[in-house]
Amino acid sequence: MTSQRITVGPRTLQEMAAFEQEINAVKAEVRQRVGDKDARYIRTILWTVRILEISGRGLLMLGWFPPTWLLGTFLLGISKIIDNMELGHNVMHGQFNFMNDPRFNGDTFEWDNTCPKEGWRQTHNFFFFTYTNVIGKDRDFGYGMLRLSSDLRWSKFYHPFQSLYMLLMVVYFEWFVALHEMQTDKLFTGRLAFADMRHEWDNIKRKVKRQFLKDYVWLPLLAAVVALPFGASVDVALAVLAGNFLGNIIRNVWAWAIIFCGHFTDDIYTFDRKTIEGETQGQWYLRQILGSSNIKGSKLMHIMSGNLSHQIEHHLFPDLPANRYAEVAPQIQAICRKYNVPYNMGRFLPQLATVMKRVLRYSLPGGPQKAMSMTLEPLSTEKA
Repeated sequence: MTSQRITVGPRTLQEMAAFEQEINAVKAEVRQRVGDKDARYIRTILWTVRILEISGRGLLMLGWFPPTWLLGTFLLGISKIIDNMELGHNVMHGQFNFMNDPRFNGDTFEWDNTCPKEGWRQTHNFFFFTYTNVIGKDRDFGYGMLRLSSDLRWSKFYHPFQSLYMLLMVVYFEWFVALHEMQTDKLFTGRLAFADMRHEWDNIKRKVKRQFLKDYVWLPLLAAVVALPFGASVDVALAVLAGNFLGNIIRNVWAWAIIFCGHFTDDIYTFDRKTIEGETQGQWYLRQILGSSNIKGSKLMHIMSGNLSHQIEHHLFPDLPANRYAEVAPQIQAICRKYNVPYNMGRFLPQLATVMKRVLRYSLPGGPQKAMSMTLEPLSTEKA
């Protein structure tokens, strides 16, 4: 794999140390303010999720009447989005462990998703944040399915069709993420034996069974029983079944879009393995900024994205309450300007368009190397 040296950001040991210290200072200053305000915020989010879910499921119990069915499906989809993005994802990062409230314990929190919490914490919290955008180490880069860099070998049997099977990923994203935890790409290519992943498979089976039974068996059956006195059991059960299915798809499509806009836009950098050899904290900060993209938007947009619209700040401070990212962002932007570090940010639809462009471009052989695969420039005590 050929690579180029990074030509942005701190260029000397002194500059890198100062860059690191300034980001550390931002983190320390925000951490001192974390407390009751953040606890009230996450409790409000929890109650919002519960109210939306109960309202949505209640409306679906009224059957196929279009206004109530559509509204119920919409509310259920929104509840699942907030549950996964602003609640589950952030709680499982340990952002609210300071509360000592078992409802918000990052090690035990369970979300409305087919992906087991244990696998998510291991694959996402550790591997992804350790090896962000490092080709050959970051398994989340393309999720083992998509070729998104010229550093990845092109296959005429597979990659020309990646735009098509990506559509399946979009619609059934939670299922792909769950299976991704098993390193299915390595299983299919024989680089990993199924026996090595037996424990992960057992966890996935249990979680998938629980989610499937809840949305597609028990709740439709409950609806049928409730509607029995009105002679509408079958219609109401089918309405609930369809609403649950569509609610999950709404969540899947949105989660896919937000996550892909965070790391697969046109301007993100990728890195080779040499980048992380002897990597300092400051160099890690630089890699996180260069490998992430933000989305401009309203406060509602930030909540609906789990504040992953501030993907750069999230990657710098994954264990700080995400509701603090908006106030941190201007400080990080100022530091990036000072040290000539690109700060990738744009509106949602333009960012999503660059993701699609990237998927299409790398479905073909070759592709630009440019800033997409670089190693850090050797640091010296003198200006280059």
